Amino acid sequence: MVVDGLTIADTTRAFRVLETSHPPSYYVPLEDVRGDLLPANARTSFCEFKGRASYVDLHLPGELTASGRPRTIASVAWTYPAPAPGYEAIRGSLAFYVSRVDEAWVGDERATAQEGDFYGGWITSRVVGPFKGGPGTGDW
Repeated sequence: MVVDGLTIADTTRAFRVLETSHPPSYYVPLEDVRGDLLPANARTSFCEFKGRASYVDLHLPGELTASGRPRTIASVAWTYPAPAPGYEAIRGSLAFYVSRVDEAWVGDERATAQEGDFYGGWITSRVVGPFKGGPGTGDW
């Protein structure tokens, strides 16, 4: 993952997770992300399959807002600190929203974001829709 030319995450060990009607999400081991730039925030959500998710912000170094705080991209990624049975492999990993970073890559292919802001799927030439997330797809 790259934002403003800064590499936030780089891995060859990501977990690819598929869900019904979604392109995959990729979970990057914490050892392969810039954790110093990714503080936890108060947001949580619940997935009926994976359990309770927590979120992290991205604080960009050297870029301050008018109030003197670091420029922040809110909820740039999520994690499952205690995933439900069957999903233990994603514990200790972050999944990034493609729509909130400048570049997200799967191998040598740049991914595009799944439509909408609720899901964090990564679209590449290897996955074919239709995908949930756009207008009218909420009750698939």
